[in-house]
Amino acid sequence: PIKWLTDTPVRVEQWPLRREKLHALEQLVDEQLAKGHIAPSNSPWNSPIFIIKKPGKDRWRLLHDLRAINQVMEEMGPLQPALPSPAMLPKGWPIAVIDIKDCFFSIPLNPVDAPRFAFSLPSTKREAPMRRYHWLVLPQGMKNSPVICQWYVSEVPSLVRKAFLKAKILRYMDDVLICAPEKTYLDLTLTEVINAIERAGMEVHPEKIQRTAPWRYLGTRIAETTISPQLLGIQDHPSTLWELHQLCGSINWVRPLLGLTTTELAPLFQLLRGGQALDSPITITPEAEEAINKVLLALTSKRAHRVNPNLPFRFSTLGEVPRYHGLIFQWDEGARDPLLIIEWVFLPHTPSKTISRPQDLVAELITRARHRLRTLTGCDFTYIHFPWKQDKFEEVFQESENLQLALENYTGQIGNQKLKHQLFNSDFHLAPNFVQSKTPIKNALTVFTDGSGSSHKSWDEEVRVVEGSPQIAELAAVVRVFERFEERPVNLVTDSAYVAGVVSRAEHSLLREVPYRKLFGLLARLVELLSHRKHPFYVMHVRSHSGLPGF
Repeated sequence: PIKWLTDTPVRVEQWPLRREKLHALEQLVDEQLAKGHIAPSNSPWNSPIFIIKKPGKDRWRLLHDLRAINQVMEEMGPLQPALPSPAMLPKGWPIAVIDIKDCFFSIPLNPVDAPRFAFSLPSTKREAPMRRYHWLVLPQGMKNSPVICQWYVSEVPSLVRKAFLKAKILRYMDDVLICAPEKTYLDLTLTEVINAIERAGMEVHPEKIQRTAPWRYLGTRIAETTISPQLLGIQDHPSTLWELHQLCGSINWVRPLLGLTTTELAPLFQLLRGGQALDSPITITPEAEEAINKVLLALTSKRAHRVNPNLPFRFSTLGEVPRYHGLIFQWDEGARDPLLIIEWVFLPHTPSKTISRPQDLVAELITRARHRLRTLTGCDFTYIHFPWKQDKFEEVFQESENLQLALENYTGQIGNQKLKHQLFNSDFHLAPNFVQSKTPIKNALTVFTDGSGSSHKSWDEEVRVVEGSPQIAELAAVVRVFERFEERPVNLVTDSAYVAGVVSRAEHSLLREVPYRKLFGLLARLVELLSHRKHPFYVMHVRSHSGLPGF
């Protein structure tokens, strides 16, 4: 039974309906009554009903406004928070797809809960008392109906899986996919799944069973060896923020199959910023329009692959520093095209930190990829391709705690092997060497910065007036140092721990935009200067106002 937050009846009165809609509503209610989905009721609970026409059809659909009821029931957690991945279907295996008919209406409500889902059918001109009914089956619009449906339907194929161990059975809500090594085994499994569904009191659309390629399942188009998204109704000229949100949601859903990088889509994502109302008008920039065109092209030209069960999984970091993304793939050495793309992995559009170092970004990608592969297959990668040479990787690994955590318990190989494929030729790049030194540089210029205005008299000074906090002043001074001494090795000594930390992390880093424009401008300039610097630098923090001898 459903857990309720109150036993006090919730009653929302039925609103008036036009004659045309009321007539159609009476017919729909009579249909549900004849099917045994509703029963006459004297419940004190009530929620309004209404009807809408199905898109593209001349038929009405009955809807029950259960918002008030949803507020007084305890929400059940999702049992299947993500869609099953068709990429895990072995390539070449035959498939059948089943659609369970009216899944919600096949699942009975607990008799204790049923009277709380009552509604009233008004009569024309109030000629007669309203007829009152309540649902006997899962009502659409009840927030726990999807979870109950998942639990109920999941029980159906469980026994079949035990009897047909070679078959793979994917299920999400009322869509069931069966995949088997050969057709005879598939037919036997399919027959038993259909029998199990019917024994549970549900029906299957015989005319909707898909037996031949391409199979359509959960928004994807599955061929013998490849997978692609079904062609989406991409709104290529969104005019409101709501339409843009819909567009970006659709794009995010297909990205793992198509490899659309965060950098490519950034002009679109940037338009989502701000706290405007959803009906606010927006203007699509030329850059955003170019991003939409890339999506449209990818939908028709890019594919992922079905897995080869005899090959291990690999992961590669792709892209140029610091705009990294990743690829989960298999490598079939004997095939004409050896690259089997399983799924792309991306970092969030907005980084979690103001300054993210390349090694931390790679660590986050690896963490995401290993978690995703364990979710899909229960196994780990046998090879991870890094964008560093072996000696540089050892150095980066030793000083990056995030990278150490990302590779915890990893037993596979690590390297920078560049596989012979067009994708890796264009998208796999070794990271440039860092010029930051871990120790003071001999015979280098030593520069002291002080944003407090109390510099030692013996220092060579360049004084600039900077508005803002002492950290802003110190950061401005450091930026000026790297601008002025671009062609010389530099030892930088600063009395700001904040600035020393920023400088030590800035080289080749990804910068998150911050609201304070002056700070963001200084950070962006510092990252640019250090990422393009040819000569080494060393940064050191000292407490220059401690009164101790020395500097």
